[in-house]
Amino acid sequence: MIKKILKILGIVFLLIVLTLSISYFTLSRTPKNADIIKEMHDPELQSKYRLGRVFASLMTKEWGVQMFNSLSSSLEGADIEGFDNQERFIKMAEGHILRVRIFKPKNVQGKLPAMLFIHGGGYFAGLPERALPLYEDFLKRRDIVIIAPAYRLSIDHPYPAGFNDCYETLLWMKENANELGIYNDNYIIAGLSAGGGMTAALALKARDTKEVRIAFQMPIYPMIDYRQNTKSAQKTGTLIWDSQSNKHGWNQYLKGIEGQDIPAYASPAMTKDFSGLPPTITYVGDLEPFMDETINYVENLKAAGVPTKFKLFNGAYHAFNSLSPETVIGKAANKFQVDAFEEYFDLYIKNP
Repeated sequence: MIKKILKILGIVFLLIVLTLSISYFTLSRTPKNADIIKEMHDPELQSKYRLGRVFASLMTKEWGVQMFNSLSSSLEGADIEGFDNQERFIKMAEGHILRVRIFKPKNVQGKLPAMLFIHGGGYFAGLPERALPLYEDFLKRRDIVIIAPAYRLSIDHPYPAGFNDCYETLLWMKENANELGIYNDNYIIAGLSAGGGMTAALALKARDTKEVRIAFQMPIYPMIDYRQNTKSAQKTGTLIWDSQSNKHGWNQYLKGIEGQDIPAYASPAMTKDFSGLPPTITYVGDLEPFMDETINYVENLKAAGVPTKFKLFNGAYHAFNSLSPETVIGKAANKFQVDAFEEYFDLYIKNP
C-alpha cells in the first residue's frame, strides 16, 4: 500500500515538474517579431532574459498575479538587521485596517524626518517588504524614518482604494508625528513602478489640498500613463513588465471607471499643470514600457521650473536594479538613486 502511494506521489511530482518546465519555456519565449530582443540588453542583464520574460507573461494573467502575491506573502514581517523594525495596524476612514511597516535607526534622540515609501507591483501586486534593500540604503545614508503601507491592491480593490490608503497614511503620519518620533511636515515620498505612479499622484494631491508639505519626491520608473500610447509602451519583447502586462495592470487598476475621464490622481500623466510640484528624482531604463512617459514627465516638470534629477540607463529593462543589483548597471542605478536622495535630503530637509 505504501509503495503504491509513493508511486502515485512520484507520478504527481513528475507531472508537476513537467507542467512547470513546459510553462517556463512557453512563457519565456520572445514574442514573434519582437521589437526588443535579448541582445539589445546590457550584457550583464542578459542572463535574466528567460526569467524576465516568464515574469512579464505571468503578470498578464490573473492566476499569475495571485500566485506572485501568494509567494510574496512569505516576506511579510521581514526586518532589516541593525535597525528598529515595527509593524502597525491603523484604522482607515473607510473602516478597514491597514498594515504599515516602520523602519528607523536605533537609539535615536529627538524627532527625525520621514519618508513615505510605496511599493511597486503594477498596482495589483507586491508588499512593502519587497523593497527592504532599498530602505536599508536610505537608512545608511541619512537618519530617517521610513513608513511603508501595505495598501489595498487593485486585483481586489481598484482605484481609488490604494491611492486613498497611501494618502491617508501620509495624513496619519502628520497627525501622529509626536508618537512616531517624526517631524509633522516636509516629508519625502517615494516609490518604484506603480509605487512611483502613486508617488506622483500623491504629490499632485498634496499640492492641490495643501494638507501636507512634500520636501521632494522620488517616483522611480513610474507607471503614470494609462493611455499606453507612447512608442516605448507599445514595444514587445521587454522583460519583467511589457506592453501586455502593462495593459493588464491598468485594466485592473481602473476597472469601474473605464470610459470616464480618468483623473490625474489615477494617472498622473493626465495633469495639465505641473507647477508647484516638489523637487523630483527619477530614472528609467531605455528598454522598458515606461521610458517615454517618464521622460515626458521629467520634461514637463522642468518646463514648470521644478528642480529635477533624471538619468536614462541604456540596455536596461524594467526594475533591472532590483532583479540584478549585483551588476555594474544595477549598482550604478542604485548609486544614482541614493546619491540623489542624499543631495536632496541636504538641500530640502536640512535646509528647507
